[in-house]
Amino acid sequence: HVQLVESGGGSAQAGGSLRLSCKIDGHLYYSHSIGWFRQAPGKEREGLVAMGTDGITNYADSVKGRFTISRDGGKTFALQMNDLKPEDSGVYYCVAGLIDLLRGVIPRAAAFNYWGQGTQVTVS
Repeated sequence: HVQLVESGGGSAQAGGSLRLSCKIDGHLYYSHSIGWFRQAPGKEREGLVAMGTDGITNYADSVKGRFTISRDGGKTFALQMNDLKPEDSGVYYCVAGLIDLLRGVIPRAAAFNYWGQGTQVTVS
């Protein structure tokens, strides 16, 4: 059964903003680290941000200062994306995993057990 469901993708102009949301099953929300990955055409899947259950949050350099992850309550977490750039285009995935985060490290994709279906973001 589906445990992560994303919404909020779409198109934006460079410099604009988008907000992605991920609805997550309750038993994962409180016990699992969460995050967002991105895959651009012809590129490997890239970890953008990860947040542990203890609040440790790690951002990739490519999005630091522009993207913000949040747990919104109601079994939802979000990715607020500001000052978007064309290179931010790609398919975005929300993820969850039973991982203890180390400060400054975004775990590799294989460490996350649960993945959303992906949502397209296009910045022009």
